[in-house]
Order: sequence, then C-alpha cells, then structure tokens
Amino acid sequence: MLDSLYRTFRIRLENISTAYVRNHHDKILWNSRLIAILGARGVGKSTLILQHIKLHEDIRTSLYVSADDIYFSTHNLVDLAEKFYQEGGQALYIDEIHKYPNWSTEIKNIYDTYPALRIIYTGSSILDLKKGEADLSRRKLEYRLPGLSFREYLAIGKGIQIPVHSLEQVLANNIAFPYQEHRPIALFKEYLKTGYYPYFQESGYYIRLQNVINQILENDIPGFADMTLSTSQKLKKLLYIIAQSVPFKPNYSKLARDLDMNRNLVADLMVHLEKAQLINILRDNTHGISLLGKVDKIYLNNPNLAYALSDSTPDIGNIRETIFLTLLKETHSVVSSSVADFQIGTFTFEVGGKNKKQKQIQGIENAFIVKDDIEYGYQNVLPLWAFGLTY
Repeated sequence: MLDSLYRTFRIRLENISTAYVRNHHDKILWNSRLIAILGARGVGKSTLILQHIKLHEDIRTSLYVSADDIYFSTHNLVDLAEKFYQEGGQALYIDEIHKYPNWSTEIKNIYDTYPALRIIYTGSSILDLKKGEADLSRRKLEYRLPGLSFREYLAIGKGIQIPVHSLEQVLANNIAFPYQEHRPIALFKEYLKTGYYPYFQESGYYIRLQNVINQILENDIPGFADMTLSTSQKLKKLLYIIAQSVPFKPNYSKLARDLDMNRNLVADLMVHLEKAQLINILRDNTHGISLLGKVDKIYLNNPNLAYALSDSTPDIGNIRETIFLTLLKETHSVVSSSVADFQIGTFTFEVGGKNKKQKQIQGIENAFIVKDDIEYGYQNVLPLWAFGLTY
C-alpha cells in the first residue's frame, strides 16, 4: 500500500543536496514527538526536512510525504500513520500540510494514538488563520523559517563561508569578512534584488516570485481566512497600494474608502498579509511588546518583493529600511523610534546612504547610523550589509 509513497520519497531524497544546510536546522529539537516548521512559500522548508532525513534519520524507519500527493485522494493521514507504524515506522514527515483538509484533527488523533511515532510537518505561515480546528499548541514545538540572510546567500550562491555574527559584534564593527577576495557592497546589491528566496539560482526568478505572490493572494489567504472572491480581490489591491507607497503609514479610514470596505476588515487584511510574510508591520513601543504597539509603518516583507511588485525602480531609501527590518526582526524585537528609524532594546538606529549625517541622533545614547554603500564601519557608523550576517 505504501510502495508508491516510498518510491517518491527515495527519489526526492536522492536528488536533495546537503552541500549547505541552514543554521536553523540545529535549532530544531528533532527528537520531539510533534514538530511544526512554518514559513512562507519558497523559503526552503521541504529542503530542510529532506536534508535532515538524509543526514540524520534511518530511512528504513522514516517516511516523507507531501500532503498533496495523489495517494491522499483515496486515503487519509490517519490510515497512513497506522500502516506506517505497523511496518515499524518511527518518524513521519508531512510536507505542505496546509494542502490537506482537516489536517489538525488528524494530526491530533495520530499524536494521541501512536506515542512512539514522531511527526514532523511543514506548512504555510498562515496556518493559524483557520479557526475551530484541533488545538495542537500544547503538543507541538513550532519553528518559523525565514528567507535567506545575506550570509546564507553568500554561502549558497557564492561559496563564501562567513560565521553568524551577533548584534553586539556588528555594533562593535567586529566583522569577519574576506575583504581581500570579495567586495561586500556589490554582493549585497545582488542579494537585495534576487537573494532572499533559495530558488535564486533558478531561471525566471521574478516570474517564480510573482507566481508565489499570486498563489498566496488567490488561494492561501482566501482559503484559510474563508474570504469571498470580492474580498480576495481587494486583498490584491491592498498589497499593490502598499507596494507603490512603502514605507506606508496606514490610514485605515482612507484605505477603507478606497477599497470600499469596512475599516476593521482593512486591519484584518493587513494582519493576513503579515502572517503570509508579504509585509512587515513596524509597531511603536507604547506597550513594551512590539506585537501590542500601535502600527507605525508598513513595509514589504523583503526587498525582493519590492523589485517584483513595483511599477518602477523601488526607492533606495525604502529598500534600505526594508532590509534592515527584514533581517533584524528574525532575531530581535524591532520597534519604531520617536527620533530615528528603528529601536532594538536600548539601541537606536537611523538608516541611510553613505552621506547620512549624525544630526538626527545627536545627544542620544546608544545611537547608530547605519549606512548603505560603505564597506567598513567606524565608531557608531555601521555598514548596512553587515546586519545581513546576524543569522
């Protein structure tokens, strides 16, 4: 019964490269009973779990399946788990679980019925938009996989190996970069345009990226949020408005009029776009925790989206702020600053080009100027590209 699934699994495994494995792999407690790895389309979730199986699992007691496999047109996950367990299975990997209806209920049943079976699944970053299904929060360990950092782009695309740098190292201008062999500015400009998603080495990058965006807007979010066709079309229009206006200070009342919809629904759509990793919402620090703060600005999730969605060449000032937020939010809580662009804990950051002056942050403790187009930092002046080494 499982022969076809095993064949597909072995073919996928044979064709997966383990030449570079992302650091996120080692942060996952792989021996846990239930693991969820969530992320946007195209960030490398499937690659990560197949690499893990190839390097660390016994393939005789492991099985990888994709939730949209034709097998599931006549079988369900519970049946699969039962047969797999009876045949000595120990680790069941389920890819793209968001494509399987009622997935959480069946995962809960499997978890409760087969305590010796480990279950690892990947899914869309918007899985929690769906209400009323089985609550797995007490059972699972959940991990979020972002797109590539500049450091990872260099490793995968250029073969340049650089260690992860802490924020403190970057702030101290303690940067380990092979300057004698490579120029960071030119490489960083490539990354800003086409380096955030792991398929950057394949042809037709922007076509692929636009297809991913359309899939998220037309299928993923509407399906999980139970949207009408009319609302999903307005979701696309909202993203287009944001893309042409970033950094975008939201006026929900004006947006509601422009989109001919309720103001509260506009706010909901913003949250959906954020969960889908199409936008980043920068909040202030009024409540101490960024998720509770008032929305200050809205950015696209990463600069690659800006180049894919913009009608013209994106504004370089916006690109700089976007990438700073994109990179730092993965490891730190980033909020807006009342005197500069960003604040992380007690540190204040003003982001700009190489001619940016100190005037805006004069007299402020722990304040830094983050400059694009400079190779080296000095004192409180930091190169923007260096923040791409923090994961």
